[in-house]
Amino acid sequence: MFGFYFLIGIISLISLSVSNTLKQKFKKYSQIQLRNGMSGAEIAEKMLSDNGIFDVKVISTPGQLTDHYNPKDKTVNLSESVYHQRNAAAAAVAAHECGHAVQHARAYSYLTLRSQLVPIVNISSKFSQWLVIGGLVMGAASEVGFNIAITGLILMGFATVFSFITLPVEYDASNRALAWLRNKNMVSQQELAGATDALRWAARTYLVAALGSLAMLLYWGLQILGSRD
Repeated sequence: MFGFYFLIGIISLISLSVSNTLKQKFKKYSQIQLRNGMSGAEIAEKMLSDNGIFDVKVISTPGQLTDHYNPKDKTVNLSESVYHQRNAAAAAVAAHECGHAVQHARAYSYLTLRSQLVPIVNISSKFSQWLVIGGLVMGAASEVGFNIAITGLILMGFATVFSFITLPVEYDASNRALAWLRNKNMVSQQELAGATDALRWAARTYLVAALGSLAMLLYWGLQILGSRD
């Protein structure tokens, strides 16, 4: 079990480091005020309009870094600071979330696939690790214990696949956002550089999560197969 705790520790440290850097980046670029004076909400509404999307609402949601697009009710949810503030960080986040709305409107394949996996991942996140551990405790060398552990591993695999499918979804949304900000002359070069850096660090949080999920899957897979020897 030492290997398990060591792996968890390494992943947690990397995740914490990236998360802290992300917060520092957003704090830094929150100091760069937009020359056009538009708020995050106004940026979002214009990007939606420019892409011919008129059935998506832009709303404010409590918290920090709680920004997201909800395809079920077609809402771009911006945290209070992003919704109201008029800086490079707010513009980056608002445009990124609208990037997801554009993906939805254009039936972007990876977003569609990720949405289809959500119900499975909701179940797997609750039970997969318990099934793996339970199967190992019962004894993976036995047929029953092995089958239980493998079932948990398969469910865990869905979560890993989900985390990797999330990567192109997030990177594509950022690319759409930055292209729109640049092509529509919504930001200056300094503001665009800040928005680009902020979104790159935001994407790295998803990359760390995906690699962490893969590492966990491989670890438990080796534990299960090793116990069969």
